[in-house]
Amino acid sequence: MKTRQGGVALVEFAFVLPLLLVLSLISAELGRAVYRYNTTAKVVRDAVRYLSTQTPGTHIAEARNLILYGNVAGTGPLLDSGLTAANVPAPTWQTAGSNPLINTVTIRVSGYQFRPMITNMFGARFATIPFNDISATMRSPI
Repeated sequence: MKTRQGGVALVEFAFVLPLLLVLSLISAELGRAVYRYNTTAKVVRDAVRYLSTQTPGTHIAEARNLILYGNVAGTGPLLDSGLTAANVPAPTWQTAGSNPLINTVTIRVSGYQFRPMITNMFGARFATIPFNDISATMRSPI
């Protein structure tokens, strides 16, 4: 009986290997999506922090560059190829209260979609993942 079982483990491994590859790539792509979301949320917070120290209505292009390129000059490669200037609408400033008057600035990224590196593997299709709007609001002392 033992002599007839020689290649069974190899055949079973060949059947299971594609499933294991698909599952591991799905989990890796999901991890990349979470990483991209957190990176985008961080640069949005950085941009709103930058604008909160500026005069309301100014330095909008610099804040947009901070979100897209990671610097106010807008130089270098994009932080994320799926993120464009069209995804970053103009920030909004609001005032609330009367004594004391509180100024806030809000920036949001809308319509951002994560594009996986692998779109098709063993018949499993990985679609783009649309994110909800990513926004940040900060109090402006000015």
